[in-house]
Formats: sequence, structure tokens, C-alpha cells
Amino acid sequence: MRFLQAILAILIFFSGSVYSQKDSLVLQKLIKKFQEHEPYNRSQYPLGLYTRSHYKNEAEFAEKLLVDLKNLKPDQLTESQKISAALLKYDLRNTVKTYEYKAYLNPLLSDAGFHLSLNYHIRDLNNYEQVKAYLDKLNAIPTYVDQHFILLREGLREGITQPLVIFEGYENTYDSQIVEDYRDSYFYKPFEHLPGTLSKKQKDSVLSVAEKAITMNVIPEFRKIKKFFETEYFPKTRTALGLSETPRGREHYDYLLEYYTTLGLNADQVHNIGLTEVDRINKEMKKVMAQTGFQGSFSQFFKFLRTDEQFYADTPEELLMFARDIAKRIDAKLPAYFTKLPRKPYGVAEVPAAIAPKYTTGRYIGASNETQPGYYWVNTYDLASRPKYVLPSLTAHEAVPGHHLQISLNNELGEEIPEFRRKFYISAFGEGWGLYSEFLAEEMGIYRNPYEIFGKLTYEQWRACRLVVDTGIHAKGWTREQAVDFMKNNTALSIHEVNTEVDRYISWPGQAVSYKIGELKIRELRKKAEEALGQRFDIRKFHEVILEEGVVTLPILEERVMEYISDNSH
Repeated sequence: MRFLQAILAILIFFSGSVYSQKDSLVLQKLIKKFQEHEPYNRSQYPLGLYTRSHYKNEAEFAEKLLVDLKNLKPDQLTESQKISAALLKYDLRNTVKTYEYKAYLNPLLSDAGFHLSLNYHIRDLNNYEQVKAYLDKLNAIPTYVDQHFILLREGLREGITQPLVIFEGYENTYDSQIVEDYRDSYFYKPFEHLPGTLSKKQKDSVLSVAEKAITMNVIPEFRKIKKFFETEYFPKTRTALGLSETPRGREHYDYLLEYYTTLGLNADQVHNIGLTEVDRINKEMKKVMAQTGFQGSFSQFFKFLRTDEQFYADTPEELLMFARDIAKRIDAKLPAYFTKLPRKPYGVAEVPAAIAPKYTTGRYIGASNETQPGYYWVNTYDLASRPKYVLPSLTAHEAVPGHHLQISLNNELGEEIPEFRRKFYISAFGEGWGLYSEFLAEEMGIYRNPYEIFGKLTYEQWRACRLVVDTGIHAKGWTREQAVDFMKNNTALSIHEVNTEVDRYISWPGQAVSYKIGELKIRELRKKAEEALGQRFDIRKFHEVILEEGVVTLPILEERVMEYISDNSH
């Protein structure tokens, strides 16, 4: 009897191993198919392909892979393979939903859009290959613009557009690119410092081709863009505010909340979480206001912060220097909080003038190739709306320990992690980590006075207000005035920032809620770990658990932290 039991155990073991290996191989093949998928000829379309048929083909490709993924048995995969399978499913499902809800017909945001995206291709050129690739992109702009015009016109016909209200001041996004002298074009800047490896003859040739490209394929296209928006798009776009006012809009918004939070939260739940957080943070803000010695009401303190000259830089250079000082002070604190730091460095630079007026207060721009750094962009437009007391929070969020650290470590994951995961981004994880980093900066001692602490709280409050405002606009019928008043009354953001932020939430439904939802989950998990482990809690190890598998959904992150707690509880 024992002999038969032993034989049976051996058979089960080997059959399980074979089965596990089979599912592992199937997953590897699916990932390989996904990563090697070439949806279009990149040499023919260096700026990408943007057509209805392209999005249809991509959705059909995604659906086929999803069917194969569904047949995998998660319990037959390693932990890292399970994560890969879950993230692949998450990404493929969004491709299907993008086509299903026709979101590709609306490639515009209040502070972004198809034409503004061209600015991200403007980078320093370090070798001849990069010069040639950049010239190819400039010469591809006419095709790129025409493709987007077709999509936008179809969106107008189907009622899938942005509301007119967000386009106040939008002329800055194209007027600044319409110049008389091609050398004044922002797209010419990379040619002012060509690589030293180029011969004089090569440089002369490149400059000649650059002149032709900008004169014939850049400036005229922005004139076409101007005419399209002002005579065709603006007169026909919708006036209703929320996504729920568009075809299948409420259903689409429910999906976007799921996508951006990675949790099964509905609009009412998100809205109520926001109201609770706003109330909690307001109480903290009032305590800090008292520490400053200010005599007056909460609203009067906000006015004081928005208008007193002591809080504002006199020049863009001063604001950038202040940001760089904070960045270097945080750099020195990182080894005490992290076991591994990224190899890739980052720079601090101003937001390009062409996009600054409608742009957010700052943003992280990742490196586009191996020879370039990441960049922490600081918006120096309208200095009277850029208070210095919020810069420590902004720097912690966009540079380190926020986006630069997290995204660079993600890019530098080992070869055992599939390539698609090294480039992956989930807003709830990435933006949640960014907001958690603002909290972490307080532990690091980066905030040096009550005003900077208040700046940290007003940034946290800003993200809490997003939960209320985003759902208010897209699920509860809020007007723009309601949204502006709510932000104005609960944060110390400048009025300019309040307006640009509200327009952003109107134009980008769901994304803004990811910050606070992600941060709340990370802080909740840290509290659980601290309470369960007591003296055994190690902040460096905890951060390693958060970051070592790269970007994950919040449910996966919770599973990982709970396993870490279990493994270290004895």
C-alpha cells in the first residue's frame, strides 16, 4: 500500500511539474508574441500610426491573446509569472476598451494633445543616428497631422469630443509654433548643438535638410492645425461638461475608474473617500496655519499665500535653482530609505515655453534613450502662480524618491522580467508612489518650515479634491464653477493652477483619482507592516517589496506586502 502511495505521489509531482512547465511556456510564448508584435512599419510612420483600422486591428490582436491568457492556470505559475500574466491582461483589456469606447477619436487634453505630443520628440542629439531619426520625425509631421484630423472629424460626427470650455487659451499650443524664421522654431533647437562627431560637411548638410523640414513640414502644419481648431473643431465640439454626457459616457467612465484605480470602486465610493480625506486634511492644515502665527481665517490665509511676494521667485532661474537645491538635498537622504538606487541620473529643467501656459506645475519626463537623462520639468510660466513653498513636495513627487526613482528602477529590472514590464506604467501605482513620496519627504526632513509643511498638505489636499471633483464632473453633473470653487476653497493652489487643473480633470476623466487612491493603499500597507512587525519593520526592505517587481496593480501590491509581513512575523 505504501509503495502504491509513493508511486502515486511521484506521478502527481511529475505531472504537476510538466503541467506547470507547460503553462509557463505558453505564457512565455504569449509575452514574446506581444512584445514582438509590429502593428505598423515604423520606418514608414516614425511618429506612429493613428487610423481607425489600426485601432481595430490592435483590438482584435488583443482579444486573441486574452483568450489564450484565460486558459492559463495561475496556480501553475511562479509569483513573477502571475504578475506578468495579470499585467498583460490589464494592458490588453485596455486596448480592447479603447476601441470599444472609441476613445481614440478624442486625442486631445486641456494641456496636451496630438500636436503638443510632438514637443516630446525635441531632445538633445548625441550622434548621427539620432539626428537622422529626428529629421525623419519632422518630415512625418504632415502625415501625422492628417491622420489625426480624420479621427477628430469622425469624433465630431459621433459626439466623442472634448467640451469647448477647456479650450480657453488653447491658441498658445499652436500659435507659438507659427514663426517667420525657421530658426526661431522650437523644433530647430536640437540643431543648434549638433554632435561633435559630425564633420563640417555633415553639419552643413544636416542644417540644410533641417531648414527644409521645418520650413515645409513643421511651420505650415501648425498653420493647418490653427485653422482646423478655430474654423472647424471649436465651433462644432460639445458644450456639455462630463463624460457621462457623451455616447455610452457613463459606462465608459465606470470603466476608467476601474482602469485608473485597478480596484472595483464606483463613482460614489470614490467621491465619498475624497470628502473624508478633504475633511481630515483640512484639520491638519489648520493646525499648521496656527503654527505660522497667522491671525485670520482659513480663506484669508490662502489669500496671503497666493499673494505675498516672499513666497514667489523673481525669475525663472531662481525657481529652477530652488528646485535643484531641494533635489540634491533629497538625493543625500535616499540611501537610508532604499536598498537599491537607479543608475540613470536626472536633470532639472523648465517646461518648454510652447506648452507651459496650459501645462501642469511640473512633470517627470523619462529618458528616451540610453544617452539621455530623465528630466524633472518645473513650470516657470506665470511666476506669480508658482509658490516656492510647494516645490519640496513637487520635487519629491516628480524627481526623487518619486517618479524618477520608481520609473528608472522599473526600467532597470533584470532580464528575468519581461521587457514589456520594464516599460509598463499603471497610474494608481506610479502616481500613488509619487504622492507617497511627498509624505516620505517629511520623514527625510526636507520640509524646513511650517509653510513648506503646509505646501505638502495643500498638495495632498489637491489630490484628495480630485476624487471629489473628477466624480462630481463626470458622474454627478457638476458645473465647472462648482469644481473651481471646491478646489479654491480647499487648497492654497494659485487661481491659475486651479483653473488649469479643473480643465485637466474635465478633459482626462478618471486619471486624476489614481494619485490619492494609490497613496492611500501604500500608506495603509505600510501601517499594517509596521503594526505587525514592530521592531522588525525595516523601511528599506518595505520599499524594496513595493518596488522590486516593478509596476503592479494595487491588489497585487497588497498580496506582496501581506506575504512580506507573513514571512517576517516569526
